Amino acid sequence: MPFVAWAGIAVLVVLALIVATGASRLRTLSRRVGSFPCSARPAGNPQAAWSLGIAHYAVGRIEWWRCWSLSPRPTRTWLREELSITGRVPLDQAGQPDEYLVRCRYDGTDFELTMSSGAYAGLASWLEAAPPGRRDLVV
Repeated sequence: MPFVAWAGIAVLVVLALIVATGASRLRTLSRRVGSFPCSARPAGNPQAAWSLGIAHYAVGRIEWWRCWSLSPRPTRTWLREELSITGRVPLDQAGQPDEYLVRCRYDGTDFELTMSSGAYAGLASWLEAAPPGRRDLVV
C-alpha cells in the first residue's frame, strides 16, 4: 500500500478519535448533576455571536464549558460572591418559548446568558441562597 493511502487512513483515524472524544466530553458534561444548557455572549452587542455551552454548579461557583471544545477545563468560572443578575427578558417573542435572556455582571464585566425558565429559577435560587450579607445578587 502506498504511503499516501496510509497517511490518509491515519488522518481519518485521528479525526474519528477527535470526534469521539468531543462527543464523549459533551455527553459527560451534560449528564452531570447540576448541569444545564446555557449560551453566553458579551453584553452590549446584539450582533455578537452566542457561544453554546453547559453550565455546572460547583461549590461557591458556576463553571461554564464551551460545547465545541476538547478542553478538560471550564472556559469560564463565576464565583457566587462576585456574580449578580442585572435583568432578564423572556424570549417568547423571539420564538423561543420557555427561554430567558439573562443579563449578568461578574467582576465589573457585563455579559448575557440564555437558559430555560427552570435553569433561571435554579440560578436565582442559588444566588439568593448565598451566605448572609450577600442577598443583593438578584434583581
